[in-house]
Amino acid sequence: MGRVSPLAQWGVLLVASLLLGLVLQWFHVPAAFLLGPMMVGVVMGLKGATIRMPPAYFWAANAILGCLVAQSLSLSILSPLLQEWPLVLGILVATLAASGFSGWLLVKFSALPGTTGAWGASPGGASAMVAMSSEFGADVRLVAFMQYLRVLMVTAAAAFVARLSLGETAAHNTAALIWFPALDWRFFATLGVACCGMLFGRWLRLPSGALLGPMILGAALHSTGTLTLQTPEWILALAYAFIGWSVGLSFTRPIFLLAIRTLPQMMASIVGLMVLCGGMAYGVTLLLPVDILTAYLATSPGGLDSIAVIAAGSNVDMAFVIAMQTLRLFSTLLFSPVLSRYISRHTALNAT
Repeated sequence: MGRVSPLAQWGVLLVASLLLGLVLQWFHVPAAFLLGPMMVGVVMGLKGATIRMPPAYFWAANAILGCLVAQSLSLSILSPLLQEWPLVLGILVATLAASGFSGWLLVKFSALPGTTGAWGASPGGASAMVAMSSEFGADVRLVAFMQYLRVLMVTAAAAFVARLSLGETAAHNTAALIWFPALDWRFFATLGVACCGMLFGRWLRLPSGALLGPMILGAALHSTGTLTLQTPEWILALAYAFIGWSVGLSFTRPIFLLAIRTLPQMMASIVGLMVLCGGMAYGVTLLLPVDILTAYLATSPGGLDSIAVIAAGSNVDMAFVIAMQTLRLFSTLLFSPVLSRYISRHTALNAT
């Protein structure tokens, strides 16, 4: 694949992603146009493809997704979280503790160098963890591999659970989609909100700022009735594809070969975290009046953008899912650096 011209690689990526996305859509798989491009990107990346998604396209895709999420958000989503704050806090602490424990195991018992295992085991956000890990002596390539492998596995598992939960309802939801609705000035205003929110979020250096900036600005406008946001299906599919390609093409052959020795330990770490979160999801259904799919998506260990895509295509309480995911993201970004430094320092002292 590396010998093929970049233009031809883009052509293969586009055609294969479209075909696989349509096949998955035909079988009513949630987030078909995220999973299809992501899977094609993984295969092409491992085959030596040299093309990469420019960061600006990834930010733009997240901004569009932020506007989609904003349509489901209002201040009312805080009430159930505040009312059940012990449960919410327990889920956040348990997730961080589980990731910290698996990171300690990876640092101590795997061949991963330095603090790589601790950073790679952090439950999101992937891009922020990769960026911060380089400042603490971790191998950025392996951290990126672990983070995006987790995103890939969590996304695939969430889509599978969504498909099982929706059953025949998925076919009805897919059939009801209108891909090219009539557009008016509100669509162009939505694009303005996406652009301004993205710049605002990145200027403030918010974690996942390209997603959270438009989400906050759009929610403020939409929930107050100032502006009704318009996110037609065709632009959402394009945004999903950009996100899928960005994640998929990160799985390059050199990184994979570098990680192959510790791949079983990485997989065990990720699966263990997913099982724990699945158990917490079941517990949430026993304590709160939410369905299993809502609880599963709310407790899944990232990434926020991928889970938001799946939630948008499923019959779930999207506000609850996004609120829980956002809280998990911020708690991870706040405490993962401290936890990773502690694990690395503690392991090093024991080794000496």
